[in-house]
Amino acid sequence: MDLKDQLKNLFPDHIPEKPKNEDENETQNLWIQDDPIICKYEKRKGKPITLLEGYNGTNKDLKALAKALKSRLHVGGTVKNNVIIIQGDFRDKIMTILQDLGFQTKRVGG
Repeated sequence: MDLKDQLKNLFPDHIPEKPKNEDENETQNLWIQDDPIICKYEKRKGKPITLLEGYNGTNKDLKALAKALKSRLHVGGTVKNNVIIIQGDFRDKIMTILQDLGFQTKRVGG
């Protein structure tokens, strides 16, 4: 008898909720623009970072997009001056994720 069966015996009236995928809910309501998002690579203090520029939606949507990218890539990052900064060189992965979401992307710098 596993844990789920034991819980059903203890709480027979309980109906379990379906788990939500928060990343998909956040990214479904994003502003999709006609201009491409520019994906750059830089090194700051000897460490690689990926910069995403050119998103012209609201600041809330920009932060939601950054959060979705960071959680999907399992890396850190931030949003400063309407630019998403992702730690590490993830240009190819970020571009495929953005294209799956419906954005146009443009690779700059190598």
